[in-house]
Amino acid sequence: MSTDPFTEHRGLLFTVAYEMLGSAADAEDVLQDSWLRWDAVDQDQVRDPRAYLVRIVTRQSLNRLRTLQRQRETYVGPWLPEPLVTAPDVLEDIELADSVSFAMLLVLETLTPLERAVFVLRDVFGFEYDEIATATDRSPAAVRQLASRARNHVQARRPRVTPAEDVREVTERFLAASVTGEIQPLLDLLAPDVVLLSDGGGKKQAALRPLHGAEKVARWLIGVMRKEAGKEFDFAWTTANGRPAMLLYANGELDSIGTVHAVDGKITEVYLVRNPDKLAGLELLREVRR
Repeated sequence: MSTDPFTEHRGLLFTVAYEMLGSAADAEDVLQDSWLRWDAVDQDQVRDPRAYLVRIVTRQSLNRLRTLQRQRETYVGPWLPEPLVTAPDVLEDIELADSVSFAMLLVLETLTPLERAVFVLRDVFGFEYDEIATATDRSPAAVRQLASRARNHVQARRPRVTPAEDVREVTERFLAASVTGEIQPLLDLLAPDVVLLSDGGGKKQAALRPLHGAEKVARWLIGVMRKEAGKEFDFAWTTANGRPAMLLYANGELDSIGTVHAVDGKITEVYLVRNPDKLAGLELLREVRR
């Protein structure tokens, strides 16, 4: 008995939708809508089910992305992608892991919806220009222009990829420094131009603007730890968005998930998601693949 093409390619379809939207919940909604459309077609007439399904998912994602972008304009505080817990073997595919990282997804947020779709399909998943043109209802020439513009934009802003083992090691040191209550151990780990983004969505305490600079970031972290001093904290490792990440539990309940980006042993970005709506799906292991 042959596998249904939608089931066979579900990991790819979910990854395309997630990289387009930065939200696992919205990606799942797109997949549900796409399955309904797939179920309604005469599948015997479809010569390339994989390309056909990606086309459906791309169009549905573009429609959803335009709505999400309007919603994010009124989001309380910095917006971060919905964390995605993945199997550790994702780390072995460096390009795939990088494509779902917080750093990359935030760069993709600065593209137009069409540029984002073209970049994801071409540079991440390797689709041909003709296939992308069909998926986006544009000419191949227009797609090439979009791809070039998006690629230049991303390359100018994407951070250098850090090996996963280095991320874990510096995260452990960062965590140990954060709980000391002293500023110097943190300053020793933070790059001078470090940026901290904390996403509370207006539902949990978080910095309402990105914090820039080692001193500001260190003092904010120490202040948070002091305010939470009466709570009992536990930590657990996971793999989220293609990087080692730390789950933080306060009094036995999941409080936040954090990950960092580091260059040459110095932390350049700190990402902290506290919005409970974005933590709800962390018990699910997501399949991402190309």
